[in-house]
Amino acid sequence: MTSGETVRAEILVSGRVQGVGFRRFARNAAERLGVDSNPINLRDGRVFVIAEGKPEAVKLFISELRKGPTFAHVEDVDVTFREAFGNVYDL
Repeated sequence: MTSGETVRAEILVSGRVQGVGFRRFARNAAERLGVDSNPINLRDGRVFVIAEGKPEAVKLFISELRKGPTFAHVEDVDVTFREAFGNVYDL
């Protein structure tokens, strides 16, 4: 990976991550770090986040997701890296 390359991370976050402002937290963190993201609540209580950006920014974003907002309790963060699509809304 070169520093100018764009990467895509598909991230599953589990724990108490719905009803606690997690998606807003994720969108704000992404914006602050210059990462495009699309957090989606899943029916099973997890949040699925697609993120694209420079590798270092995406890694920092994932670190932020591991912390979560104040009332969240993140139990697990599962990350799969893929080739960037150029659109975080393409699943």
